[in-house]
Amino acid sequence: MVYPLGTKQRKEKEKEIRRNDIIEAAERIFFTKGYGNATMDDVAKEAEFSKRTVYVYFKSKEQIYFEIMIRGYKLLIGMLKDDSQKEKACNTIEELKQMTLSLNRFSKDHPEYFKAIMEYENGELDFQKGVSDQSREECYALGEEILGYLTGVLKRGIAENSIRSDLDIVKTALALWACMIGVFNTAKKKENYIKNYHGTTPEELISVAFELIVRSIQTENGGN
Repeated sequence: MVYPLGTKQRKEKEKEIRRNDIIEAAERIFFTKGYGNATMDDVAKEAEFSKRTVYVYFKSKEQIYFEIMIRGYKLLIGMLKDDSQKEKACNTIEELKQMTLSLNRFSKDHPEYFKAIMEYENGELDFQKGVSDQSREECYALGEEILGYLTGVLKRGIAENSIRSDLDIVKTALALWACMIGVFNTAKKKENYIKNYHGTTPEELISVAFELIVRSIQTENGGN
């Protein structure tokens, strides 16, 4: 037997629905107009709420942006986990390659979320005012989860002697992530340029970059 929700539970559920409605409206506005050109008035109009109601749920446009990135990070983490389970890598280098392929697929399947994360990774949005501690910390925690996945791969690589043991694992993971983000950002934004002037595709650029990155951290025999 299904019992009806109590008054407090019902109100909380209604709040959560409104909150999600605002985030989804903001996504449509940010993804079409661009984050810089969008306003809270635009978000309120799209969500069919008053501006005052929007501010009840979110302190600023920046906070909503963080909520959108949280959605993007969750999608990316889910994709990394799914791909890892489907494609069982035989060694660490294959694991790193699979992670790169997952990120590439994420950029194609969810281009707007990818763009939101790229702009965050390459900007200073985390230093803006009006972002609640909860939104910021959740976003940071998800970023750390991805970094933790990467450090785990590196640890396994050192254990199997395919990754150099003299490397600082955390710093190397941060450097690898920064390199991957930079390469994907260039491949995405400069696609026409690299095709027309250098006769190469984004996929080829990513592949070459991956090989260069791997060689910088790999042992002489690569674990073979």
